[in-house]
Amino acid sequence: MSVLVITGTGTEVGKTVTTAAVAAVAVAAGRSVAVLKPAQTGVGPDERGDADEVARLSGALTTLELGRYPEPLAPATAARRAGMPPVRPHEVAEAAAKLAVEHDLVLVEGAGGLLVRFDEEGGTLADAARLLAAPVVVVAAAGLGTLNTTELTARELRRQRLDLAGVVIGSWPEAPDLAARCNLADLPVVAGAPLLGALPAGAGAYAPADFRAGAPDWLAPRLGGRWDGTVPVLPVGAGPQDGRARDEQGDAAS
Repeated sequence: MSVLVITGTGTEVGKTVTTAAVAAVAVAAGRSVAVLKPAQTGVGPDERGDADEVARLSGALTTLELGRYPEPLAPATAARRAGMPPVRPHEVAEAAAKLAVEHDLVLVEGAGGLLVRFDEEGGTLADAARLLAAPVVVVAAAGLGTLNTTELTARELRRQRLDLAGVVIGSWPEAPDLAARCNLADLPVVAGAPLLGALPAGAGAYAPADFRAGAPDWLAPRLGGRWDGTVPVLPVGAGPQDGRARDEQGDAAS
């Protein structure tokens, strides 16, 4: 695949760290990678956005934002309140297609969930994925409640005849409860698609070298990794790095 769309079942589920893990594995394999963040919300002009965080964690790659809005709201709402032009699905598709000409892999990271609106006409990430004919990875939470939101997202993807590549658990807890353990088996059933990985909770707060070393063990072979379905672990000796990581902070959607 040359373009991969990464969405979530909602906000704060781990889309940014998942995008970074996919990028890290691809970069390590010698592939040229671009990360496209169509609409970044909740950050100021000089603050680091999600694409910047992906680059910090994963290594050398190209980043591009199409719109940046200061308030942590859905992109359409944030653009309207800021008096700024919204990002539209055809602009996302055009930008991704241009990046794909010069890169082996383009990762398009959405804001919030699949149907969060980019513009007042109701354009969404799903519309951009359709224009690109690109597969979609859904990032889901680990615990109670995730089966419903994951199945709703998967059903919408099928309804729109989009290609659901699979599901990644964006934050696997250090001490998983019964629901989380059961969801390892249940998520692919409700999604009707394979489980393509699970990232350990707090992975985004680790030093880039540790993150890159661990990423292949968190993702399944289809995403370039070697994850075998067992619970994820961080590299031996890895430790948190001064709280610089931001796991979709400000990438909010209503």
